[in-house]
Order: sequence, then C-alpha cells, then structure tokens
Amino acid sequence: MSARFPVSRPRRLRRTQALRDLVAETRLNVNDLVAPLFVREGIDAPIPILSLPGVVQHTRASLRTEVRELADLGIKSVILFGIPSTKDEIGSGAFDPQGIVQLALSDLRSDLGDQVVLMSDLCVDEYTSHGHCGILDGHGSVDNDATLEVYAKAAIAQANAGAHVVAPSGMMDGQVGVIRAALDSNGHSETSILAYSAKYASGLYGPFREAVDVQIVGGGDRKGYQQDWRNAREALTEVEADIEQGADMVMVKPALAYLDVIAAVRQLVNVPVAAYHVSGEYSMIKAAAANGWIDHDIVATEHLTAIKRAGADIILTYLARWYGELTNG
Repeated sequence: MSARFPVSRPRRLRRTQALRDLVAETRLNVNDLVAPLFVREGIDAPIPILSLPGVVQHTRASLRTEVRELADLGIKSVILFGIPSTKDEIGSGAFDPQGIVQLALSDLRSDLGDQVVLMSDLCVDEYTSHGHCGILDGHGSVDNDATLEVYAKAAIAQANAGAHVVAPSGMMDGQVGVIRAALDSNGHSETSILAYSAKYASGLYGPFREAVDVQIVGGGDRKGYQQDWRNAREALTEVEADIEQGADMVMVKPALAYLDVIAAVRQLVNVPVAAYHVSGEYSMIKAAAANGWIDHDIVATEHLTAIKRAGADIILTYLARWYGELTNG
C-alpha cells in the first residue's frame, strides 16, 4: 500500500549524512572562531578557572604555547584579557606599556607576526579597584568623558604592543570615535576596531568575572551604561553610531539569548558582525554535560551553529580549542 503522503523534497534531502552536508545552509568553520584567553601577572603556572572548566589564567609563557597550539588547530584569532597583580582607581594597568596584556601582545607578535589575529579587550574593569568599566566621578557613577581619555591611552598602548584589533567593551558613549582618532594620530591607522556595540547588562557573565577577578565594589551593577536586556531597537542605534564613528566590526554580547539582535544587526549593516558566546553560556553546557544531561559535542556544535545561522560572521567562544580539536580529528 502506498504512503498516504508522498515524501517531501526536504525529507528526501535529509536521508543521509552526505546529503545533509551537501545542502546545509549554515557552515561552521574554525576560521569563524576567536578564542578568548586570560593572562595573569605574577604567577608561575597556569591557574584553572573553576567556573570555566578547561579554561585557565595563563602565564606569559603558557599563553605563548597555547596560541601556537591554537594556530596549529586552525584557530587564527584570539582576544586577550589581563589580570594585573595590583589595581587602582583609574585602571592604569590597561594603558601601562608594561601592563600584562601589552607584554603578552608583544610576546605573541614576536612569535607569530601576522599569522594570528591578535585582538585585545579594551576596557578597565579588570584593572580598576572598584570593578567598573570606567572612571568614577566621586559620586559612584561612571564619568563617560574621563573614561574616554583612558580608553584612548589604552588603545595606543595595545597597538604599540602589536594588537591587530582593539575591542572597546565598556559601552561608553563616543568610545569608538575617540579611539579611532587616537589610533590615527599615533601612527596606527591600520589597527582595526571591533566595537562591543550591543553589550547587554546580562546575568551570564558570572564565570568571566571569576576569571578576571572582578567584583563591583558596593554591590553595584552596570545597567546604567550597558544595554537593558528587554530592548532590541536601541541596539541598532548603538551599532549605527559605532559604525559612523569608525568601527570596522561590531559585536553583540551575549549571543544565544540575543539571536534576534544578531539577526537584526546583520540585516542592518554591511560590516562584519561578531557575537560573543559568553562564559555563562559555555559553563551551562559544561555543567549539564558533566551531569550526563546532554551530549556535550552535539549541544556545543548546535549553539555555535545557531549563532552563525543568526548572522554572525565571527564568534568569540571558549569552545574554540575544543572545536579545533574536533574538526582536526
């Protein structure tokens, strides 16, 4: 007896793995990925980050080894975050030529030249004693304009040290324009800017804050300068402003909870769109897999593919090394 309904075209094309691969609309590649890496001042051996299984705070030496190994796996882009041994009110480690990220950038540029894209997070929260992304005004609020002066110094220090891309993440108004002007006037017109244009005040950053030893003093938050998770339209305003000011690439952060925003940004702009698969999104996969509740590899691949499918050209993810190892057999 014949089937009541004929087999549909989509179902015919799902019949074998080879067919599914042939007609796949979204293709994830190691070239899409950027590995976030942490380097800590004053330690002699890498320190595991408990809430980010498989991720460590590197020494300068272990970071060099890690980046070379990532390059061998096809991961050709990294972004660095620094943990200084001392912090102060203005986050001076962010722009000190001898600051930990600047030294690490110099190491890596010496080792690898232009073989790997070296990105550096441009913010001060890792370096300030109060844990905010900017300079405080004496009343507990961030002074936007004073912060921009520090960001300009940090951009120059990072570019001098060898960064190919600086990535301002503090969500200060006008940050991209000030950084672009500072780079251009100091001989770094070819240094690119990846703007954290739509960065939400999310609850998914907890493991990251352990990784960089950041705690906002007094129990405050960043909701006054990062985006409200209930809003999507304002993200487009922020993105357009950053591009007008000179951003070469724009980013949405977090990724999975904001796939709609990624898709909207992709429709709006012609520059590369990045998305940050953040620490909480990564750690939830690791925790559920450790408990046997999900298949790690399937879910991790599904997450990254969803981000790419939504429109991201570039994905910052702690899964980068795992995916490189997976695809290299």
